[in-house]
Amino acid sequence: MSILQAVILAVVQGLTEFFPVSSSGHLALARWAFGWDVFADAPDLELAFDVAVHLGTLTGAIAYFWSDIVRYVTAGLGALVSSDHRGTDDARIAWLLLLTAVPGAVVGVLFADALQVDSNIALIAVMLIVFGLLLAWADRRHGQRELTTFRLRDAALMGLGQAMALQPGVSRSGVTMTVGRFLGFSRDAAARISFLMSIPIIAGAGLFSAVDVATGDGIPAEFRGPFLVGFVTAAATGWAAVWATLRIIRTRSFDVFVVYRVVLGVVVLVLLATPWR
Repeated sequence: MSILQAVILAVVQGLTEFFPVSSSGHLALARWAFGWDVFADAPDLELAFDVAVHLGTLTGAIAYFWSDIVRYVTAGLGALVSSDHRGTDDARIAWLLLLTAVPGAVVGVLFADALQVDSNIALIAVMLIVFGLLLAWADRRHGQRELTTFRLRDAALMGLGQAMALQPGVSRSGVTMTVGRFLGFSRDAAARISFLMSIPIIAGAGLFSAVDVATGDGIPAEFRGPFLVGFVTAAATGWAAVWATLRIIRTRSFDVFVVYRVVLGVVVLVLLATPWR
């Protein structure tokens, strides 16, 4: 793996993890488009690189929401030891955000192998289109609920939506924002909940995968530079993607992401049906 390949894949991962357009789908499409198979004989190294860039995007999200994270963690843990925090909005939201990770974690552990369909480019394209149109439909609702109204039913439904994103092309952030809009949350609230939900699920998935990496043969010296560059690049672009998404939806809508998803999906399907690729 070259530094350039690491940068390109990390930028794709960092941006699309939080843009509602599917990071796993874009990584598969990037490898397909460029004809890259840099880990063909080393699946353990591919897993290690995925862990590195996912931990990078996690770092970017934590950096952006640091003050929120400190507030919710303090309130959530405080509720266990002090009555002052029990029943507060912050304590309730903290535990509900953690709860949203359960469906995805269960599905990921039980069905991870069955969901490894990255090579099915046509299915990824279809998922981009279908779930892009669902996002457009949900965004036509005029919900104005704020994050402080987040309840158990919301956490359960958004968590179930998040579990669906194990299929590349669906988009974790996209489907959770879609469910949030259907539940009546404002664009900003739906996006913020989606981003905060990402922290426990990405951290858990990263830890789970890191255990597999740690039991392997380690990372060869020639890969350590690209892996480090990938981590840093994914962290920076992940932070930028959170900032940009919130800025776009506060002043416009999700339409720019919907149009992008549909156009990309159609282009990929056309390329698959022709000898161009």
